[in-house]
Amino acid sequence: MIDVFQYPGIQFPKEFLMGAATAGMQIEGNNRSYHDDPDFAPAFAYGGIPYQMAGKADNSYEKFEEDIALLKAMNLDVYRMSLEWARIEPEKGCIDPQAVEHYKKVLSRLQEEGIKVCLTLHHVSHPVWFHKQDAFKTLDNLPDWENYIHFASETYQAYVDYWLVINEMNLAFEYSIEERINMLQYHARGYHIIKQYSNKPVSSTLSYSMKEPFRGRYDYPDKVMADYVDYIENEFFIHAIRTGEIVMPFHDAVVMPELKDTCDFWALNTYIRQFINSRDENFRFDVYTATHFKALDKPFFTEEINPDIMIEMLMRFRDKPIMITENGIAVADDRLRIVYIAAMLQALKQGMDLGAEVIGYLHWSLIDNWEWGSYHPIFGLASVDKESYTRTLKTSGKFYGAIAEAKELNQEIIREYLKEPPSIINK
Repeated sequence: MIDVFQYPGIQFPKEFLMGAATAGMQIEGNNRSYHDDPDFAPAFAYGGIPYQMAGKADNSYEKFEEDIALLKAMNLDVYRMSLEWARIEPEKGCIDPQAVEHYKKVLSRLQEEGIKVCLTLHHVSHPVWFHKQDAFKTLDNLPDWENYIHFASETYQAYVDYWLVINEMNLAFEYSIEERINMLQYHARGYHIIKQYSNKPVSSTLSYSMKEPFRGRYDYPDKVMADYVDYIENEFFIHAIRTGEIVMPFHDAVVMPELKDTCDFWALNTYIRQFINSRDENFRFDVYTATHFKALDKPFFTEEINPDIMIEMLMRFRDKPIMITENGIAVADDRLRIVYIAAMLQALKQGMDLGAEVIGYLHWSLIDNWEWGSYHPIFGLASVDKESYTRTLKTSGKFYGAIAEAKELNQEIIREYLKEPPSIINK
């Protein structure tokens, strides 16, 4: 049982970074990515919900000053945002100068406000023309990729404190094994190009979830399947970065010395644990009813608060500095987000005490956003009115801001923003 009212006080180092994360495709609006192209958009989003185009999203392309104001209101040190390649190069070889200048304006404003920038160069979305060329399904597109990375690195290097080349290339439901093998090579090229222009740390994010045998570790089929899924989604990436060797089932190994150590820090996105059921074709979607709760009207995938995921992950990545580049929960009841943040930060600090060098924590997301085909999942520290696009800081945002200001989580802060344990009973 999680009882945040019994948590001991914890303190983070003064230099520990606390921030929030977004992605341009999910908040800017009117993007030119293939995700908003009717020829490529899928019929359904997560959970079988009919796919909804992003449209104006949160209109952050015009309202970025208000997003920065939210960061300031929460006393945050760092903001993770992405460049939208589809805006910068909407047609192959044609750079849009207005988009280029727009991002300079956003980045310079963050710099003026003393907010560090963690910049993602590819956050799932890319131009339609690149998608028509089969994107990462082939290495033939490396020259186009290299041109983009050269341009972005040279143009924006003065504003960036942390670089992220590619977001979550390891996801099996997003990319095939062949694409993931290729994307590691795209990552490596991106890393070395950025290093030509910047001496700031560079990485790519890993979407990390624990893979647990559904029937427990003594059920051999579930355990073997869980280990297998863990390898093809987590360990292949870790092994490749540590050794320069890409090893995947049913493929010859790719030995790429220039890939080794191309993450200056581990950039880790984590939300959930996954139970692996070897007897089910849809093997990753079972839950334990004892810990599962109703978070939204329509199920998403974050209907559990399990801080074990944080400690287990941190212990696996102790060989490099770590930045938590995404962590959050989609819930309608904002009180549950407060519990989630408290639980994850409590676990994160214990992981640091156990030897993990964690340099920062970025909450997903700054604002309620378009979630790859749906506005149903609610992740934000602030809400957004879909008519006026007015931002309103939630109680969870004020709670997180108080922690960021003090670099401390204690009972005084918890009890100021959470008056009673929220009910998590299915209704």
